[in-house]
Amino acid sequence: MAAELERRGIATVCIQLLRRVAERVRPPRALWVPYRHGYPLDLPDRPARQLAVMQAALALLEDPHAEPPLLVDYVPEHR
Repeated sequence: MAAELERRGIATVCIQLLRRVAERVRPPRALWVPYRHGYPLDLPDRPARQLAVMQAALALLEDPHAEPPLLVDYVPEHR
């Protein structure tokens, strides 16, 4: 779906729980997160950490020189 949206001029970012899937599917922009299934933004009730994941994902849209497909590993500041 992301590829079709990109063809229509809409930039996309995927938050990916399985790096292997992102490597195979190759979405235009993907942020791999080291969290378990069901928690792509980290655990519930941790808004600061969830916001950090979303900011990292949206930052992938800001680099005009980054050519899709782009896969970036998210490294949380606090584990």
